[in-house]
Amino acid sequence: MALGVASFTVQAELTVIADLGGQSTSAYFEGINNQGAVAEAPGERSMSPVTGLPVTTPELTPGKVVARTLSLPGMRPMFLIGDDDLSRRWLSLRRDTLVQLNAVGLVVNVASEVAFNDLKKQADGMELLPVSGSDLAKRLGLSHYPVLLTEKGLEQ
Repeated sequence: MALGVASFTVQAELTVIADLGGQSTSAYFEGINNQGAVAEAPGERSMSPVTGLPVTTPELTPGKVVARTLSLPGMRPMFLIGDDDLSRRWLSLRRDTLVQLNAVGLVVNVASEVAFNDLKKQADGMELLPVSGSDLAKRLGLSHYPVLLTEKGLEQ
């Protein structure tokens, strides 16, 4: 008598409760705990990143981040900041390193276009995107920023 083994994969569809615009950040951290998620196609949204303002990330606040090692091969370096004094000082101190790494900045807490544009001025040419950091905070167990995230780990 032969026994057959069947394998089934079940995937649930997501329900979008609100889409407030902005750009998907999935391409920037698809290597982080990516277990079969489908990334949004580049250019799928034609909105300006500034249209998603204000941005708030309740899971993330300014504060001390303990460095730790991660293994995220192929991930583009990125940093998380907000519109606050700690983030602005950190951005000034780390600017040369961030430019050298070609890191993209995710502004996870910013109230207005004026504040975002002020941060862009301070970033002086670095790419900044106003986006919620909720998903990233959950994936990495983060509660504070500013933080630099590379394929080898995270550090403040």
